[in-house]
Amino acid sequence: MSDLQPGAHGEAGLTRGAVDLQRYTHSLMGTYGVPMRVLARGEGSWVWDADGNRYLDLLGGIAVNALGHAHPAWVAAIAHQAGTLAQASNFFATEPQIRLAERLLDLAQAPPGSRVFFANSGTEANEAAFKMARRTGKGTIIALEHGFHGRSMGALSLTAKEAIRAPFAPLLERVVFVEPTDEAALRAAVAEAGDDLAAIILEPIQGEAGVRPVPHAFIAAARELTLRHHALLIMDEIQTGVARTGAWFAHQLGGIRPDVMTLAKGLGGGFPIGAVVAFGETAGALLTKGDHGTTFGGNALAAAAALATLDVIESEDLLANAKAVGEHLRTSLEAIDGVVEVRGEGLMLGIGLAHPAAATIAAAAVEAGFIVNPPSPDTIRLVPALTLTRPEADLFIAWMAEHGARLITEGSA
Repeated sequence: MSDLQPGAHGEAGLTRGAVDLQRYTHSLMGTYGVPMRVLARGEGSWVWDADGNRYLDLLGGIAVNALGHAHPAWVAAIAHQAGTLAQASNFFATEPQIRLAERLLDLAQAPPGSRVFFANSGTEANEAAFKMARRTGKGTIIALEHGFHGRSMGALSLTAKEAIRAPFAPLLERVVFVEPTDEAALRAAVAEAGDDLAAIILEPIQGEAGVRPVPHAFIAAARELTLRHHALLIMDEIQTGVARTGAWFAHQLGGIRPDVMTLAKGLGGGFPIGAVVAFGETAGALLTKGDHGTTFGGNALAAAAALATLDVIESEDLLANAKAVGEHLRTSLEAIDGVVEVRGEGLMLGIGLAHPAAATIAAAAVEAGFIVNPPSPDTIRLVPALTLTRPEADLFIAWMAEHGARLITEGSA
């Protein structure tokens, strides 16, 4: 077995992990079911489980580990900040917090008057954006079918998936859902809302729906309509942001600037942090003293981790790597029997299958030493580290060509 090649490892190689999983089920709530493995350490795009088996991580903590695992610059930045000042509360400011806000405004090409709010997660960032919409004094928010914005009560109110909404109804009112491919339905919903339209919220690429890009014409229509009605266009870039698509932020690929952008996941490179970027003076002034807050948001340790992540993305030219390796994955996977399309941008890809074999493929992949994700029955999602190399990508391509194609065919039986 080469240094790159993951090894096949089934139940016989999971002695310690099996014991740890029993401990897990007896001590943690069952909100995630039983995990596939107990992971012990990582390096780059590779992780090792409790029994020493190695896996090529093509899920990246669900688009979180932008630099892979244990990147030396990221580790050093966190260690240095932890030895200096980690948390100070938001009664005080810290230099890393200020510098990160300035950096995000610069990368987003935000105009004068723009401002940043820091949170701890994507859900919290969307909660803040939701409150900004309410702060306009208007009530109706339009969101998209198949979208996902989080599981807190506010963010869940913006999320269309009935299976996760129903147990917690009633949710917040005056949220209207439209199909992301139906521009006529969007225009009708806006006309129905009239002067009560507070915001339209959307993901440029719907990750949890199976990596499905929202058509550019639809986003352009949303921008036109929100400008006309003096409403907010909120871009949820929690999964698409921070170089994931080969641009710093996915909306930059289409040249459409939102009023509000939410970030998390890859921003901290593995350390929990969320952010809201408000573009311009009007959006930047919506939340004022006492309107919102969070104890840990923007703490110095999280800010240092995020700054290190952004520094490495720039210094190692990971935007270009995301484009190049992503395109190599796309063209190679599209040539495999049973793959009907590869959707997405950069290193946010959804492998569309001819038959609903995604769960079977994901289970077989982890046994062979690859970590992928089946967000829908006919889609495999890849959101690996932005540092993923072409030889590492080729390992999964070869496995899919040899084994994935067969499993897709068997899925049609």
